[in-house]
Amino acid sequence: MNNLKKSLKTSKIQQSGKGIGAQDNAGNAGSDLIVENNLKRVLTSLDDTKAENIVTIDLRGRSPLADYMVIASGGSQRHVSALADHLLYAVKDFNNGPTKVEGLSECDWVLIDLGDIIVHLFRPETREFYNLEKMWGQPENDDAVALRIGEN
Repeated sequence: MNNLKKSLKTSKIQQSGKGIGAQDNAGNAGSDLIVENNLKRVLTSLDDTKAENIVTIDLRGRSPLADYMVIASGGSQRHVSALADHLLYAVKDFNNGPTKVEGLSECDWVLIDLGDIIVHLFRPETREFYNLEKMWGQPENDDAVALRIGEN
């Protein structure tokens, strides 16, 4: 849990120097605070269920799909299923309408769309094959940072 607390503090590094919850041009400080709290709940749920290699990518200003993408691995299909089930229970009261879930029947790659946060849960082999971190990684000249949970 200490790694999670440390990583959440680190995750305040964002593009254009603003932290999560900082007021943007549209004055959405309240909305950003809700997204920050929801992101913390997602990361806590994944940490509690022993997700591996958790990565958070800031998509704000880069994609209209979501503000954040979270990518994590489970050691087996059963582990990926448990990660998804625990996460769905932890976020059931997010006020974003129905949560959209894909891939739960196979559990090689489970996508959970929480509105402002998109979560991808993979088996390691599937994650390596699709390599979303490379696809959505930060451009070299961008100040935004992809954060790997547990690394300094």
